[in-house]
Amino acid sequence: MRILISNDDGYQAPGIIALFNAIKKIADVEVVAPEQNNSAKSNALTLHSPIYIRHADNGFRYITGTPADCVHIALTGLLGYRPDLVISGINNGANMGDDTIYSGTVGAAMEGYLMGIPAIAFSQVERGWTHVDDAAEWARQFILDVMNLPPHGTTPWLLNVNIPNKPIGELKSAKTSRLGRRHPAERVITQTNPRGEVMYWIGGAGSAKDEAHDTDFFATSMGHVSVTPLQVDLTDHAELNNWNSYLQKCKSDA
Repeated sequence: MRILISNDDGYQAPGIIALFNAIKKIADVEVVAPEQNNSAKSNALTLHSPIYIRHADNGFRYITGTPADCVHIALTGLLGYRPDLVISGINNGANMGDDTIYSGTVGAAMEGYLMGIPAIAFSQVERGWTHVDDAAEWARQFILDVMNLPPHGTTPWLLNVNIPNKPIGELKSAKTSRLGRRHPAERVITQTNPRGEVMYWIGGAGSAKDEAHDTDFFATSMGHVSVTPLQVDLTDHAELNNWNSYLQKCKSDA
């Protein structure tokens, strides 16, 4: 089995190192990750400046670009082969609910999925890397399970997995969960620099708004690992007919 690993916290982050050390026991692994922290870069690709690839002492390759850049470049020429699985993480903090729209961790995994390769984004629920080696060991066993018994045959799939920060013996079973929702983000933070200019910092994420029993927020709060299958199609299929009728009405009124 050949696996490509990336992340959004950077190639030196404890999460990707722990994941690599766990996964190399079961697969041939390549790491292509950002040079710097690229959290909240989503699926962004670098189109207007050159990207450089460098080699770290531990064998990882890191690039001067985004998480999606890493996977895109790896799969379109850098590796020279097609991996069986793309993995992103382990992220320093949860990627649940609305987080998945902004997440560079999910963006890296999604880039693999868009290229027709099964992909998984792994995150720890709390920041700080506590029990990250346990999370990596859980991820290793999960990967073995899904690759030995593929869920949909040869059809690519994309999973978003959030692991509570607990010893592996205390982690409860994986629960299939839908994405919850958060309250609106906190207010923007303003500061004044030494030149008297106002600086703006994006505020923190809001608290959970929809944390019903079938959501990722609820599953992880109960100690379970949440597993959410994702899709790329943003079409509001339930509203297509309503909008079609509305547009037809507008046309007839004109």
